[in-house]
Amino acid sequence: MDSHKEVLQAIFGKQLSLLVDLALIFFLFGVGVAMLAGSGSLFQEHLGLPSVVGAVAMTVVIAATLCLNLHRIVDLISAVTPFLIVMVVIVVSYALFNNSGADTAALEAVAVQGEKAAGHWALSGLLYASFNIAVGFPLLAVLAGSDTNLRNTTWGGIYGGLGLGALIFLLNIGLFFNIDQIQNAQMPTVLLAKGVGSWIGVLMMVSVFCMIYSTGVGMFFAFTARFAMPNTKKFRLIGLASCLVGLLLSFAGFTKLVGTVYPLLGYLGLALIAAVLVYWLRNRGKSSVAA
Repeated sequence: MDSHKEVLQAIFGKQLSLLVDLALIFFLFGVGVAMLAGSGSLFQEHLGLPSVVGAVAMTVVIAATLCLNLHRIVDLISAVTPFLIVMVVIVVSYALFNNSGADTAALEAVAVQGEKAAGHWALSGLLYASFNIAVGFPLLAVLAGSDTNLRNTTWGGIYGGLGLGALIFLLNIGLFFNIDQIQNAQMPTVLLAKGVGSWIGVLMMVSVFCMIYSTGVGMFFAFTARFAMPNTKKFRLIGLASCLVGLLLSFAGFTKLVGTVYPLLGYLGLALIAAVLVYWLRNRGKSSVAA
């Protein structure tokens, strides 16, 4: 499977899948642009360098990665994940230990003042979960389609979902217990890590850069794969062009892009979840009758 188009057609049908596909690739590109802007914010906020330096650096790294073959890209993305998990566990453990006696009511009063993705906290959480599913959907469709072992793809999805959920849960706990210190930071996790120690702060900067990199590669890969077959010259050219256009658009600012793109993609993710569930139930029923 070369792109997520075939999966969307199977789930939504030929006509409706075209609309979903257009919306999905638009938001994929938007998230990719947000990642470039995020790298710029990281360099500006924690290194004191112009944001353009960070955005250009990330653009170069992502564009270079898109020139590799699919399996090499997967290896690079997978390699940074254990590092991210270890760093999150260290920082969150310190944050909880250091603020174990914090006044949760006072922290909640600060937290509710921040911008929200939706009117209710439960919907905001649901939108973030569905956002992650929508973001991963195109790349996962390509990866799962290239693996004929259903057991591998099933357990890979289960373990990946549980791992991501646990990571988000830990991060949110750590950030909440320090919300009064990090509420205005664009990269609050790095600021939290600096409280542990300067060298931990540096390591967290590296890990956040890797996180932005892995997400950016996934977005630009899935976006480019929609227009060209991976591992071809056409794919590399379109990938390079999309990265350059994304670089120009990234100067709109990280916080503004996240506040706009993430909730909208979350709603699209809810539609994807519902459609996949209906498709699975229908086909499961047919399989049972056939059996």
